[in-house]
Parts: sequence; C-alpha cells; structure tokens
Amino acid sequence: MIQGWFSRPVEVAVGLSGSIRHISNAEQAAELLTGQWRDAGSALHGEALRACRRAIRGDVSADAAREAFIVAAREAHVLVE
Repeated sequence: MIQGWFSRPVEVAVGLSGSIRHISNAEQAAELLTGQWRDAGSALHGEALRACRRAIRGDVSADAAREAFIVAAREAHVLVE
C-alpha cells in the first residue's frame, strides 16, 4: 500500500481542544476524514476522501489528494492557515 506522501504537511485543528495535527500523507488524511470530521457527508468531504483513497492506491498524485483535503479542511473550518 502506498501512503501518498504530501509535498508539505497540512496543519489542521482537531478535537474539542483544537489540537494541531500535521497531516503528512493521504493515509493520515483519509483516517482523519473517516473519523470525527466536522462536515462529514458534505460534497467536499466526499471528494477529499475519494482523492485520498485514490492516492493511497497510486491512482492520483498525493498532492492532488492534498489539495482536495485542504479544500475540505477549509470548509470544515479546521485548516490552520
């Protein structure tokens, strides 16, 4: 299995305390998206999850998944910019 390493980590605030996590690859992003994601079920959430899973399989670039993850994180107001 390919983890789909991102060119740069994506920082997101998670949990009630807003702990900062550095997401470095598509596998970590998919794990977070399938856990307690604030906007789970939105179209952007679904697109990001599909992109991450495809990057893990090697069907798309890791940075395509990274961009989709960033868009979903921004929508969920968890992206640290």
